[in-house]
Amino acid sequence: MKDFAGKTAVITGGGTGMGRELALQLVAEGCNVAMCDVSALNMAETKRRCVEQAPQGTRVATYVADVSIEAQVNDWAAAVARELDTDHIHLLFNNAGIGGGGSIVSGDRAQWEKTFNVCWGGVYHGTRAFLPMLMKAREGHIVNTSSVNGFWASIGPGRPHTAYCAAKFAVKGFTEALMTDLAVNAPHIKCSVVMPGHIGTEIVANSRKILSGDAIDVPAVRKALAAQGVNLVAMTDDQVREMVHAQAAGFRDNAPTSAAQAAKIILDGVKAERWRILVGKDAEFLDRSVRATPEDAYGPAFFEALVKGTEWRV
Repeated sequence: MKDFAGKTAVITGGGTGMGRELALQLVAEGCNVAMCDVSALNMAETKRRCVEQAPQGTRVATYVADVSIEAQVNDWAAAVARELDTDHIHLLFNNAGIGGGGSIVSGDRAQWEKTFNVCWGGVYHGTRAFLPMLMKAREGHIVNTSSVNGFWASIGPGRPHTAYCAAKFAVKGFTEALMTDLAVNAPHIKCSVVMPGHIGTEIVANSRKILSGDAIDVPAVRKALAAQGVNLVAMTDDQVREMVHAQAAGFRDNAPTSAAQAAKIILDGVKAERWRILVGKDAEFLDRSVRATPEDAYGPAFFEALVKGTEWRV
């Protein structure tokens, strides 16, 4: 698939971040786009921007759906066929994801399962729901978003990250196995696994809202940071809340790779039919580091070397 003009793409998590940027860059090439998200407000803004720059005749459709709930994804697939008046699509971007559910030992089970079900279930449900429409196209491509946490299950010592990592490993393994499945049973469909590093998106703030609502659970924040050796006893509750907001904004604003840059890397990878798409110099650096010393990848020395490394920042 060397260009996207006249094609139809489906994107999960199109309200913000990489999903929004994928939509913007696809419509700029004359690709019809159907997106879903849990936030109608965020999607409306994405659609507004898409319509502003889309060539005449390009269609943009939105649908509110939680990808962790299969019935909602199936209903969305039916809506795509109806609203875009088509029985086929060419591109499926299983992009939606949230963080959270760090510990299976001491964490909240509902948050753990919600994180896993969005990050892995969204890929599974999306593939199941839209595969029949991909089968009817002359060519197709499934793009599943994993993470660097799909090959390195850590965000550092003392910080459990089990739900997200387990889900992203599942996405990576599924997509690698899917290549053979498609080659045997649907050779006109390709697939890629995307493994981003730190991308400037709203995932931190969005994840908190989905898992906990707008309110910040200050005692939970204090407990989590205390487990990492950070004592917040000198901070008021309001200061803790401000710190949480600042951390989310910092994750978005200080990332080495923007969401727009990430989307371009992904789309260039699809055009080149690359099955494995690393996004960001940090992802490339971490990939090489883990491969070089896999037995040491979860020791403190590995993390210290990773923090001190400058190669990925260049």
